[in-house]
Amino acid sequence: MLSDIKKSIFILLTIAAVSIVAGCARTETAAGNDELAVTQQSSSLVRTAPWPAGDEKGMGNTIGAGTWMRCAYYMQQPGAKSYELSHVRSNDMTQSPFGVPLTYDYRPTVGIPGTKHAFNGEQIASGEPGAQGTQMDALGHFAYLDKVWDGADQSAFNSAQYYGGYKQSDVKPSPDSPLQKLGIENAPPIVTSAILLDARTYLGGGSALAPGQRITKQDIEDMMKAQGLAERGLLPGDVLYIYTGWSDIWDSDEYYTKGPGLSYDAALYLAEKNIVLVALDNPFTDPVNEGQLAGKADAPEGTPEGLPFAIHHQNLANSGIYQIQNMKLDELAKDKVWTSCTMILPLRSKGNSGSPIRPVAIGRPHDG
Repeated sequence: MLSDIKKSIFILLTIAAVSIVAGCARTETAAGNDELAVTQQSSSLVRTAPWPAGDEKGMGNTIGAGTWMRCAYYMQQPGAKSYELSHVRSNDMTQSPFGVPLTYDYRPTVGIPGTKHAFNGEQIASGEPGAQGTQMDALGHFAYLDKVWDGADQSAFNSAQYYGGYKQSDVKPSPDSPLQKLGIENAPPIVTSAILLDARTYLGGGSALAPGQRITKQDIEDMMKAQGLAERGLLPGDVLYIYTGWSDIWDSDEYYTKGPGLSYDAALYLAEKNIVLVALDNPFTDPVNEGQLAGKADAPEGTPEGLPFAIHHQNLANSGIYQIQNMKLDELAKDKVWTSCTMILPLRSKGNSGSPIRPVAIGRPHDG
């Protein structure tokens, strides 16, 4: 109890300090430098690896006083707005071929005899809530094998290796067991600063990126510079959102068949930057060529052999960086909210490999 009280007091003092720093910066520095003052001050408060033995949070360990300080700055900016970053969930939403289709049954209105109450409800008839719609991957969602799987030998999965050196026997000891390690319940509430990069504008010339198009390390650095973010940079504990425009066809049958995504060198770069999560408005995070899912095309150039979903592999199994698929970033990009406070709270579903998610961002629209 005392520890919780001390933590609450520290958070309040941190938020107060942000307001003081921001206020002083606005009177003593050039416009825009107040943000840099806050981000620089926050750096010493963000935890860095190595993490404790037996870690199951990955880069979620960066979340804390430092990321909350940056969040507080963006939330208190004059004119700041709240943005919904997820698609509405329904029976007729676009559904992933990699997850069981999600279907809700809506029950008739009922009452309680002897009372004036009437109430409504619904239930999940079938499907995977954590694999459909705007959803977040747990670190235990992906592992890697010591050799290419032949498509038949189930014993091959005994060699699976997960984030943190966990083995198949640690994570999923039997075919029908929930994840014993690295389940989504281990992901913390992600409350931190977010960077939005507008790839649709800066790489696509105003059009959605093409299927299989890769967003490289150089592209990320160039967009940071073009959007005036180079001096701030990507900071440990940041969330990175990338708007590709692929969500334009969210309601189309084409959406889940292909799409743009990150290049492998970009994934390695984000690991070096120690971000906590990356999310695009696309179905896979990985780039997928037209025909690739049907075996009619190879993975995009630069993809490591045997790892067509190399971005999933690198982020989840190696770096401990979380991912969200199927973001809705168009409004955030329209208002040019390049920096914001984002809040992402996955459900604490024990042993699950993912969770439905409702991410939000709070930030000030750009004046230009």
